[in-house]
Amino acid sequence: MTLRPATDDDVPALATIRSEPEVRRWWRGGGDLAAVVRADLSDDKLTVYVIEHDGRVIGAIQWYAESDPDYRHAALDVFLDPAVRGAGLGGDAIRTLARHLISEHGHHRLTIDPAAANTAAIRAYAKVGFRPVGIMRRYERAEDGRWHDALLMDLLADDLAD
Repeated sequence: MTLRPATDDDVPALATIRSEPEVRRWWRGGGDLAAVVRADLSDDKLTVYVIEHDGRVIGAIQWYAESDPDYRHAALDVFLDPAVRGAGLGGDAIRTLARHLISEHGHHRLTIDPAAANTAAIRAYAKVGFRPVGIMRRYERAEDGRWHDALLMDLLADDLAD
């Protein structure tokens, strides 16, 4: 598994993965997912990496930093092709990015906020060392227009599991 900066050439592969029902459930984005991916790549506050395995794009992981020095932390998001789930590749990607954010960017705290119903993601984050902080009620609107809860999780640099 490797991480590398995402480019415009990755847009079709990432949009295809985002269109998979198991991914789209958690990562909506409207009808034109390629446009959504391009918008993420052009957002100067967001850093997007492609996750590759065996020379194939299998997902993306992204982060942004809170710039206020009194609340400094980085927040992550990740999605994987359902075909590769269960092999530990998501955990490897999260762990790799976490190490980079801690050692190269000096972050002492990282956050992630999966849907409270996304138990597979929550288990993967916990294996890396993320801990539940609390439920954020009616945090995100689903495609059907209903609001659902999210679980705020954080990881302190000392909690990163190998």
